[in-house]
Amino acid sequence: MTVRPSHRNRPGAAGALFAYVVMTAAALLTLAPIALSTMTALRAPTDFLSQGPLHLPNPPTLENVTQLFTREDSFITPFAVTAQMVAVILAGQIVFSVMAAYAFAFLRFRGRDALFWLFISTLMVPQVVVIIPLFLALSELGLRNTFFALVIPFVFGSPYAVFLLRQNFRSVPQELIDAMRVDGAGHLRILWNLVVPLNRPIIVTLVIITVVTHWNSFLWPLIITKGPDWRTLTVATSALSTQYNANWTLVMAATTLALIPLILLYFAFQKQVANSISGTELR
Repeated sequence: MTVRPSHRNRPGAAGALFAYVVMTAAALLTLAPIALSTMTALRAPTDFLSQGPLHLPNPPTLENVTQLFTREDSFITPFAVTAQMVAVILAGQIVFSVMAAYAFAFLRFRGRDALFWLFISTLMVPQVVVIIPLFLALSELGLRNTFFALVIPFVFGSPYAVFLLRQNFRSVPQELIDAMRVDGAGHLRILWNLVVPLNRPIIVTLVIITVVTHWNSFLWPLIITKGPDWRTLTVATSALSTQYNANWTLVMAATTLALIPLILLYFAFQKQVANSISGTELR
C-alpha cells in the first residue's frame, strides 16, 4: 500500500513564491541606485543634461573618471587619505577590540561585568552628542586638520565590536582553554592560537563593517578638516556639487569609484560573513 504524503506537510508553494518575490524586489531596490550611479558616471555631461538621468549612456565614456584624476583638486589625495585612515582605524579597532573582548570573556576581576555594561552603554549615546566635545578637545591640542584628528576618536576599539566578540568568544569550549593552560600557554597564546582562529568568521565580518563604516564616514571628516590636504572621499565628492553648479556626472563617477573597493571586499569575504551569521544563529 502506498502512503501519500499529506498536503499539510508539504511546503507552501505560495509562501515560497511570495518570499522570492519580496527578496527579488528588495534586491532590485538595493541595486537600482548603484545601477543609476554607474549609468550616470559613464555619460557625458551634455548627454546627461539633454536626455535626463534614466537613459543608457550612448556611447559610454570614461570622461568623468579621467576628469576626477586630472583636475586641479585631483581625487588621488582623497583616495589615499581615506585608505590610510581606514587602515589605521581598522588595525586599531580589531586589535584593541579583540583584547578587550577576551578580557571581558575570560579574565576574572572585580567589577568586570559592571565595567562591561558601562562600556556597552556608550552605544546609546548618539554620535552627534560627542562631536562638539571631541572637536574642541582636538582643536585645543592643535590637531585640527591633521591625520591624527581623523583616526584618534575611533582607533581604540568599538563598543559594538567588543560586545559582538565577547559573545562569540564565550562559546569557545572551556576544556580547550584548560588544555592549553596545562601545556603552559599564557593569555596571549590562548588568544591568538585558539580564540581568534575559532572566531575568524565573526572577526572578518567586523573587518567589513569597520571598513564600510569609516570608508563612508562624512560628518566627522567634514568638521575636523578643512581644505584639500586631508579631505576624504565623501567630503571630496560632496564638494563637486555646489549651490550653483550641480555636476552630477562627476558626483556619480566619484560615488561609483568609491563603491568598487567595498563591493570587491564583500565578494572576497562573503563566505566568512555567511559562516559568522549561521554560527551566531546556531548558538
